Amino acid sequence: MTLSCIVTGGAGFIGSNFLHLLAETRPDWKVVNLDALTYAGNLENLKSIEARKNYTFVHGDIREPDQVEKAFAAAGDGCVVVHFAAESHVDRSIQSGIPFVTTNVVGTQVLLDASRKHGVTRFVHVSTDEVYGSLGDTGFFTEETPIQPNSPYSASKAASDFLVRAACHTHHFPGLITRCSNNYGPYQFPEKLIPLMIANASESKPLPVYGDGMNVRDWLYVVDHCEAILAVLEKGRVGDVYNIGGHNEYPNLFIVKTILKTLGRPESLIHYVKDRPGHDRRYAIDASKIERELGWRPRYKFEDALPLTIRWYQSQTEWLQRVRNGAYREYYAHQYGN
Repeated sequence: MTLSCIVTGGAGFIGSNFLHLLAETRPDWKVVNLDALTYAGNLENLKSIEARKNYTFVHGDIREPDQVEKAFAAAGDGCVVVHFAAESHVDRSIQSGIPFVTTNVVGTQVLLDASRKHGVTRFVHVSTDEVYGSLGDTGFFTEETPIQPNSPYSASKAASDFLVRAACHTHHFPGLITRCSNNYGPYQFPEKLIPLMIANASESKPLPVYGDGMNVRDWLYVVDHCEAILAVLEKGRVGDVYNIGGHNEYPNLFIVKTILKTLGRPESLIHYVKDRPGHDRRYAIDASKIERELGWRPRYKFEDALPLTIRWYQSQTEWLQRVRNGAYREYYAHQYGN
């Protein structure tokens, strides 16, 4: 079935991987990428698909109704929306929560209003397991776990989840919510744990580790996540929440040591730093609902996908350098003339 699809935040880490998946598996879809190109938006992630005749890039901010309208003008009424666009870095939210509230909360409401106006047929809101708060040493987050966010970032995502839920209840809006565990893979901005550690270890620079390094996360390869989102878009029940996890629980310190071992660097590069304020101790996802109802399961094992990720960053030294020195931000002006 041919669809017209708006992807918000398609120049970011997960969004760009999702666009690559659509290009590969749904080549007949008309795709509109709406992205504000904040620091984490990188159009160089999409070089291989930007010339496709059914792909359109719209430079716009989801907080601005007039700019959102440009995306709907390109996609047409009755399209579907996959909503990635968000401020997503916890450390930045601790420094200032305002960009997170305006983008994640206000921006989502602007997008919901426009989607209702244009008769969107499916709206997938991509959220995070961080809205559930922190787990103890046992147990898993299910879709029924109470929402208890502990950072300005996760609080803003929880609020956006509730706005989607409210639209479904009040307006019979065709919304769906996904909540994923920690992603890793190609095109991730190098402020996040895995690409930062790969980059620093490759240059024999110190690897900063918060606290004792024993904060546990469930790690999900980004390709698996994108395939799950596509399954929810095409087969999920409107109004429902779907948890997406990778079945890979590891402490941060294990991840760091594994990267060092793979790259042949000494553990003496590890530099323990003061813990992040309010740092959640453990996240773990129960993904049995999406596995049972939609037939999705992660295809990639962590012990295979982490080396794949390390090799990708080693082979993309120019991409990494351009991100770290800011040169990637010139690509939009070069390609689009402004």
